[in-house]
Amino acid sequence: MYIVCSDLEGVFVPEIWINVSKHTGIEELKLTTRDISDYDVLMKRRLKILKENNLTIFDIQNVISKIDPLDGAKEYIDWLRRTTQLIIVSDTFAEFADPLMEKLGRPTLFCHNLTIDQKGNIIGYNLRQPNGKRRVVESLQGLNYKVIAIGDSYNDTEMLLKADLGILFRPPQRVMEEFPQLPVVDSYEELMKLISERLESNRN
Repeated sequence: MYIVCSDLEGVFVPEIWINVSKHTGIEELKLTTRDISDYDVLMKRRLKILKENNLTIFDIQNVISKIDPLDGAKEYIDWLRRTTQLIIVSDTFAEFADPLMEKLGRPTLFCHNLTIDQKGNIIGYNLRQPNGKRRVVESLQGLNYKVIAIGDSYNDTEMLLKADLGILFRPPQRVMEEFPQLPVVDSYEELMKLISERLESNRN
């Protein structure tokens, strides 16, 4: 039996931090895991910028409330959930994700959480576990599931390489070049075709 493990940002919804950057005018907040492969370095940099600019969780949640899913994402998720099982495995935070999950029909989400003080300042972040995306795949495989994994960035690649089928969805050029062994798709229709073919071959 197969389970699909998919990234969230860049696959189902636009990148949260890019939207925060557009809203605040802070260029450096545009950097994501597509640009910086070390997640700890990236997050510490983000928290420093938030502190320097007096931005709180409420400012970020206000931006997120205006983000809509990518065109076709909800319909693709509905198809996935009729076809097999879906777990969204993301490096976002529970405090960010709730309005997005509502718009996507509340699929299962594995993610991290933030440390926030009484004034709403984000003072730290807490990973659910190190290498969480890869370990989700390993745990499911340990339960005798086969895993199809989908992502777009450096922080997805360990998950994709560990999965029985890993797929890059609209990745940046440098990620494609560094991981040529991973198939690349640019549309939900292509994803559906690849997933359907794998599920059909498994049934046969």
